[in-house]
Formats: sequence, structure tokens, C-alpha cells
Amino acid sequence: MIPLLSSVLLALMLFLPSTALAVETGASLFQNNCASCHPNGENIIRRGRTLKMKALTKRGLDSSEAIAQVAREGIGQMSGYADALGEDGDVFVAEWVWQQAQKAWTQG
Repeated sequence: MIPLLSSVLLALMLFLPSTALAVETGASLFQNNCASCHPNGENIIRRGRTLKMKALTKRGLDSSEAIAQVAREGIGQMSGYADALGEDGDVFVAEWVWQQAQKAWTQG
């Protein structure tokens, strides 16, 4: 049983990105694809549609999964970015956005 568990853990470690790499990837994807309209979690197109916790929660986007869906498929005036973000890019950017929202978009 233990060798099987070790094999599974090793496989997960090899195929899943590290947390630091995931954060870096999410931040980079956000900067390259989202920040022009959403600097610091704001929204230069529609003021009320920010990436701040209060606005996300109000629209039912209160998880990284919900944010990933919007990043991938779009919502309202915003087009989806599945192609631009690449495979799993929606997940990385959404997790990063969710973390920033929980920290009120303060760095650190």
C-alpha cells in the first residue's frame, strides 16, 4: 500500500505545478491579458464590475472556479480569454485574482 501511495504522490508532484510557479504564472497571465482593463483589481470599462471582493461576491463570483469560468468564457461585455490564456491559464489567473481579492489587492 505504501509504495502505491508514494507512486501517486510522486506522480502528482511531477505533473502539478508548484504553488510558487502557479502564483507566478497567474500573476504573469493577469499582467499580460487582464491588467489593461483591470489595473489593481479595478475596471476601467465599467466601474462597478471590479475584481474586488465585494463586487465579486455581489455577482456570485465568490470562488476561483467561478472566476476561471469568466476568464475562459467571458461575461457581459467581456469576451472570453481561453485562447489567450492557454491550457489551464484560466485556472492560474483565477486563483491569483481570488488571492488578490482576499488581500484587498494589496501587495505582499
